Amino acid sequence: MLHKNDKNNTEQVQMVSIEQLVPKDHILRKIDKYIDFNFIYDLVEDKYSQTTGRPSIDPVVLIKLVILQYFFNINSMRQTIREVEVNLAYRWFLGLDFYDKVPHFSTFGKNYERRFKNTDIFNQIFENILEQAMNYGFVDTKIQFVDSTHVKAHANRHKSQKVKIKKKVKIKKKVKSYQRKLEKEVNEDRNNNGKDDFDYPDGEILEEKEITQSTTDPESGLFHKGNHKEVFAYSIQTSCDKNGWILGYKTYPGNLHDSTTFPSFFKEKLEKYKPEKIVMDAGYKIPAIAKQLIEKEIMPVLPYTRPKGKIDKESFYPKQYKYDETNDCYICPENKILLYSTTNREGYRVYQSKKSLCENCPSLSRCTKSKSKVKVIIRHIWQGYIDYCEWYRLTKEGKSEYKKRKETIERQFGSAKEYHSFRYTNMIGKAKMSMKAALTFVCLNMKKLAKLLDKLDKNGGDFPTFTKIFTLISYNKKYFSGQISLNLRIF
Repeated sequence: MLHKNDKNNTEQVQMVSIEQLVPKDHILRKIDKYIDFNFIYDLVEDKYSQTTGRPSIDPVVLIKLVILQYFFNINSMRQTIREVEVNLAYRWFLGLDFYDKVPHFSTFGKNYERRFKNTDIFNQIFENILEQAMNYGFVDTKIQFVDSTHVKAHANRHKSQKVKIKKKVKIKKKVKSYQRKLEKEVNEDRNNNGKDDFDYPDGEILEEKEITQSTTDPESGLFHKGNHKEVFAYSIQTSCDKNGWILGYKTYPGNLHDSTTFPSFFKEKLEKYKPEKIVMDAGYKIPAIAKQLIEKEIMPVLPYTRPKGKIDKESFYPKQYKYDETNDCYICPENKILLYSTTNREGYRVYQSKKSLCENCPSLSRCTKSKSKVKVIIRHIWQGYIDYCEWYRLTKEGKSEYKKRKETIERQFGSAKEYHSFRYTNMIGKAKMSMKAALTFVCLNMKKLAKLLDKLDKNGGDFPTFTKIFTLISYNKKYFSGQISLNLRIF
């Protein structure tokens, strides 16, 4: 039967509190119950005067405001304040009652400029939330999944300028971290084969080139990949564990390649966790990265990559040329030997066949198109590290670990872009992009931690005591040495 409500109850006065109106299973209730925000007071203590000035807005409330913005994918702080004004769950989370005045939307911006700018407070917030998860024993840093994602900058592609050398603007590029090691080993390799050293320049090498720079956000970089259109963007190098906990992040201009940014990212964010394996995509598959990790006793888990360049179907594939490590030579499919010729400046050893053997070879057309009728193969002096990675890639364990990329780091990127506005930024500058990355990953870790603790709590598991003790032992095992097994038996 159709029923029409003729009563208007909107003006009815009732005795009720905000606590009663927020659903018991609301995500903010779980976050408020299980996440400790009191550490924020210690982080900002030196940024406020203890004796002079008006009483400030509570720093925890200030940080919670911006967390609400990123957690619920709200476009701006202005819109966030509007939502807080009408959303009782948001008011409850901030500790406000019905009549408390909501802070002005400019409050966070002013505090950022006066207190938080040029500090790492947001990274400290990220690391503290991660530490809380670690203290419960939920995080496993033994195997890490590394990748980068691009975030579109707040910059119009058409508002750009060409930075040219003739304008006396030099684009300086520092020597790659591995360059000096490579130069040294190249000369050693040449000396071992009776050749003279290369005269590499001393000091910092500067490369001068022309780039397209945004006039709106000069710190971003022009990014173009595949069928995507060119956009100014930032690249966010990120690492997570096998359970999807974000372990570290670092912001770079979008025009830098992953293999270029990885060494600094690894040194600053990953090395401290002493991982045993790092799973990466093809963008990181270069000899320098493989060497850097293997020498630190870390196993790089890398995918298969197709040979570079176009390969005629009727020609021999590169893998058909076998490298003989004992005799330091290559053997072609016709069982002819390609001997070492030289080592070039880029660190590649050159192997050549003999013209007298090749010119009458029945497979010459399948082997080389060279007019000199000589087959040339190059091999990096650090290729052995890549070969070791290739061996591990084909193992059952290696295949299984690489498949988990789509369930870990790729899934976290998908969640960040779909639910936390990580596809683009409406702020300008690398510092604010780093703040956005920090707060986005804080939301991901915080949501995971609150839900997991709530689930375990409902199941009646007495998990905190055991997991905290187990975590303490596992993260400091090098200091416990022989005591580990004894401690584990006790608990």
